[in-house]
This record gives sequence, structure tokens and C-alpha cells, in this order.
Amino acid sequence: MSKETTVVIVLVVYKITLILIGLWAQRRTHSNTDFFVGGRALGPFVASISYAASSASAWSILSLSAAAFTFGLSTIWMFVGLILGHGGSWLWLAPRLQRLAAAEKLVTLTDVLALDGTERTKRAIRLFAAAVVTFCFVFYVATQFMGAGKAFASTFDMSMSTSILLGGGIVLIYTLLGGFWAVSVTDTLQGMLMLVAALLLPALALIEVGGPIGLWQGLQAISSPEQLSLTGPNVGLMALGFVVGTMAMGLGAFGQPHLLTRFMALKSQKAVRTAQKFAIFWFVVVLGNMVVLGLCGRILITQPLADPEQLFFVMTDSLLPTVLGAILLAAVLSAIMSTADSQLLVSASAVAHDVMGEPDEGENRLWVSRLVIAVLCGLSVAVAIYLPSDIFSRVMFAWGALGSAFGPVVLLRLAGVRLNPKMILPSMLIGLSLTILFYLQPNSIGDILERLVPFLICFILLYATKLNFTQKDTP
Repeated sequence: MSKETTVVIVLVVYKITLILIGLWAQRRTHSNTDFFVGGRALGPFVASISYAASSASAWSILSLSAAAFTFGLSTIWMFVGLILGHGGSWLWLAPRLQRLAAAEKLVTLTDVLALDGTERTKRAIRLFAAAVVTFCFVFYVATQFMGAGKAFASTFDMSMSTSILLGGGIVLIYTLLGGFWAVSVTDTLQGMLMLVAALLLPALALIEVGGPIGLWQGLQAISSPEQLSLTGPNVGLMALGFVVGTMAMGLGAFGQPHLLTRFMALKSQKAVRTAQKFAIFWFVVVLGNMVVLGLCGRILITQPLADPEQLFFVMTDSLLPTVLGAILLAAVLSAIMSTADSQLLVSASAVAHDVMGEPDEGENRLWVSRLVIAVLCGLSVAVAIYLPSDIFSRVMFAWGALGSAFGPVVLLRLAGVRLNPKMILPSMLIGLSLTILFYLQPNSIGDILERLVPFLICFILLYATKLNFTQKDTP
């Protein structure tokens, strides 16, 4: 049996499984609360693994390994920053957000942002937040579909456009069918596949290079001093800026709507505590092993790669038999779809729930949500085909924009700071605008301007204008 035939069989079985999950989930979806937060009945295992899979996306498997392959040991700071960001999010944000969402019956992250103030202020916050989510996620989802194109292109004689359309169609079908339940359960399956991929392929690569000692000796033999340095070519204050800027990508975790809704959907504080362990373990294993894979690839791949983000597929071909390689290809597509489906769902909630107002708890509003998902999926496919970009830079832009716009509000509100509702909208506008501005400029050391400065400015602005306990928000 040829490689192409094996891959097709594995993928067909896998996709049928996803669609069956969507059909099962449809029977549990009767209202917008079910559709967007699973009726607040999500268990710890599903919540933690679906969160992890939705966060990791294509970039963790394709781009993180490519970064380690290209830049060497300095990539470790990406790993550290993301572990701190996601770990802090689970350990500090999750219990507080679950408690708040259950008490106030909040459905979306925008409900958290617009919790206080006059009706006019709340409405303005909701509209702008929905616009930010939609803008960022159209580009974010487009990037996931581009990752799908790379996965198919590595195996089949298929054009990028056809690959993008195929991946987008599958995601659209099961997201439309079951909403949050379908997304969460399929993300859990996909997250476990990603975990298997992150355990298997780096382990085989490490054995191939002679273990940790062989890896270090091999890196010393072929790498430049910059690739062996933890700060790359940077020294002194530039080295400090590089480390801080690279680690600052973890701040984005505090403002991602598609991730924080998992906290809001957890059924209890006990479930939160259990989920924390699963999630942190997953991130350490998957992200850490992708760095290892990239470093091993520096030794095992002797020919230059035109696209370093193809490293995972090249290593799969060289180290694994056909069937296992097909399963790992499914794992990559899992990473892509697990992020795309969550982001489509959050974008739909931004329009159907946040813009249109309070949902009625029946079937008649669901068609709006599903229509929005279909339109946004179509826009993302169009962007992926006609405005291509590399995966890493576009993901980091959308990640940083959402983190800077929403993260400071979420952190301070959950810390008990009495925010001035009138300053929330300006803060979000500043966070988004500064991220876009710095993204369009030449890269700073460690991208510190884009990743850290907007977040800090918004955080300071909100804290400096907070209300004391005797002040009231007036119209």
C-alpha cells in the first residue's frame, strides 16, 4: 500500500469520527448557553486537553520546531514564556473566572469585559470587543488553513487552494453541527493525537542522534556560536531585551477568548483543580518536545530546507513507517483544526451573542450563530488563499493583539480591582492599535515592542484610572 493511500485511509476514518462526534453533540445543543459554553458542564479532562489543543495550533508543531531548527538554543525562551503564561492562566485565572462566570451567568469573554457600567458603556464595549475578535480571528483561522495546506502539500500532489478548501470544509461541518460540545470533544481527541506525536517523533529523533549527549555534541559540531547561545547574537542589554520580549509572548494567554471560555464552561472548582494538572503536563510535554525535535533536526537534516516549517513532515518521512507517518499527519491537521474550530465558535458568539444582545434560550437564535460561523469560515478561506503569510508571524500578531486588548482588563477584574468602565474601551483600542503599529515596524529585539509594551501600557492605564470604593460610574 502506498504512502498516499495509507494517509487517505487514516484521514478519512479520522474525519468521519469527527463528524460523528458533531452529530452526537448536536443532540446536546438546545440553546446558546449549550452552543457557546456547553451548558457549563465541561469536565476537567475535556476542558484541559481541548484548551491545550486549541491554544497550540499549527504553530506549536510546525513553527516552534522550525524556530529551534533555525535559531538553535535561544528558542528555549519561547517555551519558558508560554509555560509561564498558560500555567499562570490555569493556576490563577481559571478558578476565579469559573467562579465569576457561574455566579453571573456569563457566556462569553465579552460578558466579562462589559460586566460593569451604564448600558451605553456596556454596549460600546461589546461592539468593539466583537469587532476585535472577528478581525483577529479571520486572520488567525486563515493561518490554520494555510497550515492544513502545508500538511496536504507534503503528502499529496494537491494545490494549496484545494487543501485549504478541504480543511475548511471539514472544520465547518462539525463546528456547525454541535457548537461547543462538538468543538470541545473533538479538540480533546485532537489534543491526544498531538500529545502522541510530540512523544513519539522527538523520542525517535533523539535516539537517532545518540541521546542527549549525542545531541549536544552534534549541535556543537554544526552550529554557529549564535545558535549555541541562549540569547542568540544578543549581548548585554540587548540580550535582556531578547529574553524578556521572547518570554512576553506568554502574556497573550490572558486575553484569548477561545481559551478563556474553557474556564467559564468548567462545571466546578474541583474540576478546575483537576484540569490544571492535565493542562500544564500537556504543555510541558508538547512544547518542550517540539523544541527537542527542531534541535535534533539540525543534526539529522543535512540539506537546507526551503521552508523550515516543513521540518516536521521531513522528519516524519525519514523516521517513521508509512502508517505511523499517516497518523502523525492527522495529528498536525488536528492541531490546525482544534484552533480553527474554537476561533470560529468564539467569533460566532461575538456576533450572535455580544452584538445582537441577550440570547433567548431556545433553538431560534442558533441559526444565526451557525450562519455567522459559515460566513467567517468563508472569509478565512479567502484570506488564506489570496493573502498568504508564514504561520508564525501571523499567529503571533493575532495572539498579541488579543492579549493586549483583553488581557489587562481580565487580569485586573479578576484581581478584584474596581475598574472604571469608561476606560475599558480606550484601553482595548490602545492595546489593539499599538500592537498593529509595532507589527508594521521592523522587528525590535525579541519583538519586545509588539509583545510587551501594548500590554503594559493598557495595564497601567486601567490601574491608574481605577475607581475607589466611594466612587460611582456615572452616565
